[in-house]
Amino acid sequence: MKVIAFNGSGRKDGNTAIMVRRVFAVLEKHGIETEMVQLAGKNLHGCRSCMACFSRHDGRCAFDDDELNGHLDKMRSAQGIILACPTYFTDVSAEMKALIDRAGLVSKANDSLLARKVGAALVAVRRVGAIHTFDTMNHFFLINEMVVPGSCYWNTAIGREVGDVERDEEGMRTMDVLGENMAWTMQKLYAKA
Repeated sequence: MKVIAFNGSGRKDGNTAIMVRRVFAVLEKHGIETEMVQLAGKNLHGCRSCMACFSRHDGRCAFDDDELNGHLDKMRSAQGIILACPTYFTDVSAEMKALIDRAGLVSKANDSLLARKVGAALVAVRRVGAIHTFDTMNHFFLINEMVVPGSCYWNTAIGREVGDVERDEEGMRTMDVLGENMAWTMQKLYAKA
């Protein structure tokens, strides 16, 4: 089994990546393979609303001029997907929004190709606005018919400077519990009969 995480932070290897790695440590203890894609500096543009994905029906975006189709391939090959993002004016970053809009539309245009995968959203926040960011990413999972495990609190951690989230004890505990619940859910859904 594999979990692919997309880090939507404009700051590579910042607090959001620290949170992802905390969840990964738990998943890896359960034998689940992990990979993180950091969207910072990647070529990824928003949806152009051409709707060609509905007529092509090939599981790909018609625009092959950036990295979206590679990200879709990673989503399809994984059993779990983590979307992780800091709070940008009480919502996701432009990079995360581009990923959500385009991957979500391609999935819907292709009979919900992400259905029944396990999804989890993680949010780094300096102070407020995290819940709206959290909701944005969870809406991606829910409209794509994915399974969303919970944790002991909302999947957020507080911090501004790189490393600050590690001092948020409740936030780090939430990442640990999320990792356990995500592993359990994946094992139940994907256990070999």
